[in-house]
Amino acid sequence: MATQDPSQIWQSRLIKHGLYELRRHASMRPLKPRAKRFIFLRHGETEGNAKRVYQPADIPLNATGEAQARRAAEYLREHPVERILASDMRRAWQTAEAAAQTVGASVIPEPRLRERWFGDLVGTSSIDLDWRIDPPNGETLQQFVERTQTGFMHALDTDASTLLVAHGGSLYVLVYSLGADLLEDHISNATPLLFEFEDSASCWRISNIAPKSVTNEYLKTAD
Repeated sequence: MATQDPSQIWQSRLIKHGLYELRRHASMRPLKPRAKRFIFLRHGETEGNAKRVYQPADIPLNATGEAQARRAAEYLREHPVERILASDMRRAWQTAEAAAQTVGASVIPEPRLRERWFGDLVGTSSIDLDWRIDPPNGETLQQFVERTQTGFMHALDTDASTLLVAHGGSLYVLVYSLGADLLEDHISNATPLLFEFEDSASCWRISNIAPKSVTNEYLKTAD
């Protein structure tokens, strides 16, 4: 049997999870931040990630996630960080605090970088997560995208070296709002990503700060 092309598998996952619709919403209001270079860090693993369920706001990092956060913080030593803005959901805040201890910057809460609120789905399986479907008593896709974009524009209205700590959904909105390409190894937990605007090509480039062998250890598409 022929092995399926990894890029085709990734594209199939984007379709299955409704991310093309999220991209459509985000691209309707493209972001043009003042910052031309910054770092984004998704939170470390939680039991919700491991079990693939929609998560409450107060779920903490598990032991694996705590180790991931500490390791990500070490990678940041080579990249000066003057300010850290983080989602105030517990898993993102814990990840940001680990970074703060290493880089010596304090953490500023930015609630608009919270993960999408999935309402009545919290605690249920997220294996079939479809971003196109609006959850009962949760945020619509449009509400989530607009709220997150507003948070990013506020957080990146600066020339200071900035670290943003948030969630998988936040990362989708960010990448698509900047018109950048989303790759499979961008969305692993606790993988620090360097965003740089390339003037000559007038586009954003994303590079992994962590070694590739680390970012490919596991992949989660839920929040």
